[in-house]
Amino acid sequence: MIKREISEHILDMAKEYPVLTIVGPRQSGKTTLAKMLFPNHKYVNLEEPDIREFAKKYPRDFFKNYSGNLVIDEIQRVPELLSYIQVIADENNVKGQFIITGSHQMQIKANIAQSLAGRTAITTLLPFSIRELSNAGITLERDEYIYKGFMPRIYSENATPKYLYQNYYSTYVERDVRQLINIGNQNSFERFIKLLAGRIGQIVNLNSLAGDVGISQTTLSSWLSVLEASFIVFRLPCFFNNFGKRLIKTPKLYFTDVGLAAYLIGIESAEQVFRDPLVGGLFENLVVAEALKSRYNQGKNPEIYYFRNKNGLEIDLIFNKERNIIPIEIKSGSSFDVSLSKNITLFKKISDEIKDGYVVYGGDKHIKINDIEFVNFRDMASIVATD
Repeated sequence: MIKREISEHILDMAKEYPVLTIVGPRQSGKTTLAKMLFPNHKYVNLEEPDIREFAKKYPRDFFKNYSGNLVIDEIQRVPELLSYIQVIADENNVKGQFIITGSHQMQIKANIAQSLAGRTAITTLLPFSIRELSNAGITLERDEYIYKGFMPRIYSENATPKYLYQNYYSTYVERDVRQLINIGNQNSFERFIKLLAGRIGQIVNLNSLAGDVGISQTTLSSWLSVLEASFIVFRLPCFFNNFGKRLIKTPKLYFTDVGLAAYLIGIESAEQVFRDPLVGGLFENLVVAEALKSRYNQGKNPEIYYFRNKNGLEIDLIFNKERNIIPIEIKSGSSFDVSLSKNITLFKKISDEIKDGYVVYGGDKHIKINDIEFVNFRDMASIVATD
């Protein structure tokens, strides 16, 4: 069993709130973690058709049957239960009585805001991080991380990445999207998500994509929102506070699991990664996702951004740490070269709030020059850590 870094935060929150909500992608380990941390809770999965039907038709009997402390999986399948959970939580006032999980963040958060405001803590569990794997004695090379990705079954069951992501796409991605919106043309949707995989780390131009896919920009915007709500992709916002108005403010797009992106663009082995023209974008996706995981595992809001102005100056990642702005450049190569930090040097001239800086790259040399550190990508979590 690989220990999840978020465990301590979840246990702390369960001591403060009667309801704890764990959201995250399908197969990221939510159920396994909930059962492990709360072994004395009863467990029910709303994905099971008979249980789901029972909960929908007879919610009062449902809670009589599953009285006491309870883990409820995939709560978005029967959101009506949240109102009953609210009443029970208020009556019993038992901390950590309900542990609920879900895979559709917009649905869940909207329903929670209506029914459980002030009664639940919301935590986000993403697939394994590099640090979690390292702590378990699993250390891979750059291209292996990209090819394999970080889904728990890759490591717990030694699943073949190609077949796991193929099944993951058809079983969860397509199904979840169909549950939220009506996709009239499945081939167009598949073309769209593969085009997104080919544009990771870029500002997504939906108008251009609409022409490539043959679907309206409005429809693609809806599809993208659902992919984000299902934790398939995430958008990295542009940082623009106090830096004038001549900025590119459109977010950049990444996949929550780089292994899925690699599968979608046709990568079938770790050896293929190095030769792929998109290796730089895949590596950037890997590093940005690591920063996101580290923040969530600490129970923090992401507070990560990128920067780009209309003069062409770009910083791949910005982290707001103790009211200081920390710039991070991401380079896939393994060779040390001081010129890799040139954008950080230019960026630091913009404001006194910009401190230090990091170049995260594929090499192993840890060198600090003029307050800019060159660090290996496996150390990404330590950069954004705040504790």
